[in-house]
Amino acid sequence: MQLTYNLNQKILDITLRGDGLHFDDNRTKDALLLVLDTNGLTGIRIEAAELGRWDSTILALLFDIARSASRRGLSPEYRNLPDNLSRLLKLALTVNRKPDTGTDEKLSFLEKIGAKGIAVYAALAKGLSFLRQTSASVGRFLRGSAIMRHVDFLFALEDCSYKAVGIVSLVSFMVGLILAFVGAVQLKTFGAQIYVASLVAIGMTRIMGAIMVGIIMAGRTGASYAATIGTMQVNEEIDALKTMGFSIEDFLILPRITALTLTIPLLTLLADFMGILGGAAVGVGMLGISAAEYWHYSVDALNMTNFLVGLFHGLVFGIIISLCGCYYGVNCGRDADSVGKATTRAVVSAIVWMIVATGFITLIFEVLGI
Repeated sequence: MQLTYNLNQKILDITLRGDGLHFDDNRTKDALLLVLDTNGLTGIRIEAAELGRWDSTILALLFDIARSASRRGLSPEYRNLPDNLSRLLKLALTVNRKPDTGTDEKLSFLEKIGAKGIAVYAALAKGLSFLRQTSASVGRFLRGSAIMRHVDFLFALEDCSYKAVGIVSLVSFMVGLILAFVGAVQLKTFGAQIYVASLVAIGMTRIMGAIMVGIIMAGRTGASYAATIGTMQVNEEIDALKTMGFSIEDFLILPRITALTLTIPLLTLLADFMGILGGAAVGVGMLGISAAEYWHYSVDALNMTNFLVGLFHGLVFGIIISLCGCYYGVNCGRDADSVGKATTRAVVSAIVWMIVATGFITLIFEVLGI
């Protein structure tokens, strides 16, 4: 490859010609960098219209030129640079490997309000961009064109399916038991403790089963997603995937979203059953209700509408948890402390958005009479 440059009216013109494979002309490179450091330049133009094949040595050369130019407050103007080379160069120049140390600058009250507004707008724009790219990935998956490895999907499915059965069963059993205790305290005053069975059955199937599964999976699986992807961000594995041309949404996010969205409704059914079983432990073991009567009143209280409402809540919660976990993992910082913060934010955000979604869904179903 030929690298030529000339200085014209304090504007440095650099031309790349031919194939740039294993470019190792150190004398030309050193002379060029010397020109960048010693002359009072006002601009740099890099022409690559005649550049043929290239490898990472050309990228390293352009990176050195850009770094030298930035120290002098200049930004090179690139002309006809290959698209993939341009994207690699942009990635190399924008990656910040130093943790954010913050600023000690004191702002006035109005400036603080403005800065907060700008930060909220930037966060909202980033979140909407993430949702748009993830939705596009789901669309590619439905069309059969997504780049998703089956082994990644199976690994994610394993992590959030049978491995979560134990803790979901235990917590749901205890919640059903607590519901039965709380209901019995009031129903005993009317001699209607038999209706504890109906109370537990309706409460668990309609909302409590889904909520408990959502909270458990947010703390268990959502945190795992954020920590795993955040660690990949710290180790620059995500940058490597982007460099190789992989879609992060297809390769990392899509398997986790599909796995969790599929398994949470099934775990919700398990939670419903274990909650009713916990209520039965109180009703039969402590309230003197026969097992046949408890079963009869529980079955009478159950209907398909309550089951479907609970499953719909679980489906929505699965989407929310997976999105929050993946979003904070992808947008994690570059140090170990950022992984911890991303994990915490993923869990908190997932629980908050689940509560918000529950409020909206309950309001809509109430208006529709469901």
